[in-house]
Amino acid sequence: MRLEPVPVDEEGLNVASAQQRASNARFAVVTPTHQSPTGVALSLPRRLELLDWASRSNGWIIEDDYDSEFRYHGRPLPALKSLDRDGRVLYTGTFSKVLFPGLRLAYLVVPASQVATFRTAAQQYPGAGSILSQAMVADFMEQGHFTRHLRKMRTLYAQRHQFLIDALSQTLGQRLYVSPQAGGIHVLAYLNGCNDDQALAAAARGRGFAVHALNDWRMHTAGQGGLLMGFANFKAAEETETLLSR
Repeated sequence: MRLEPVPVDEEGLNVASAQQRASNARFAVVTPTHQSPTGVALSLPRRLELLDWASRSNGWIIEDDYDSEFRYHGRPLPALKSLDRDGRVLYTGTFSKVLFPGLRLAYLVVPASQVATFRTAAQQYPGAGSILSQAMVADFMEQGHFTRHLRKMRTLYAQRHQFLIDALSQTLGQRLYVSPQAGGIHVLAYLNGCNDDQALAAAARGRGFAVHALNDWRMHTAGQGGLLMGFANFKAAEETETLLSR
């Protein structure tokens, strides 16, 4: 397998550039609802363009529905899978963030024509996970608890998201530009006047902060530096400001 990086802009994955860079590609791996790590959503024209590519080339789209459950502004975005008319999208997700990582539970939705193939493949590999955990999560969802849980967490995370944005503005001012994001559980802040995000992230980790450099996510270091910061553990605005002032 050979990976080919594709540029991302304000509309998400640049499909035209992808076709130029890898005209014989067999798969496209995308996070259309909340691109990782920039947080941008794949626009409808780009979604249709990507589906058209898959249909014409007999390619496959792996849709990782990353952080789609945590959207704080605007209407929820439908999955790319919902637009798939030719059975070219493999839709995948996990319960690690919406419930807890210890479940070790993920899922894959494939076109009806591929169910038998994937069932056979799954039977050849060990480690299918605990059947008990799967049954418990299924009951949790069927009884309506999962929907209520997500509603509660969206409200909570929206508050904590704003805690971090406000604290960054008050403590660092013009030195950072916080990228507007409709959802997710991290904030991306671009650096103004400094591109050495890796050195800054290393310094922050030395002080006990789990901060990641944007350039660590790029296949080729280039462009404006940025810092990725989680906010899910902040419980109050005052706590957030105190931690950042360190």
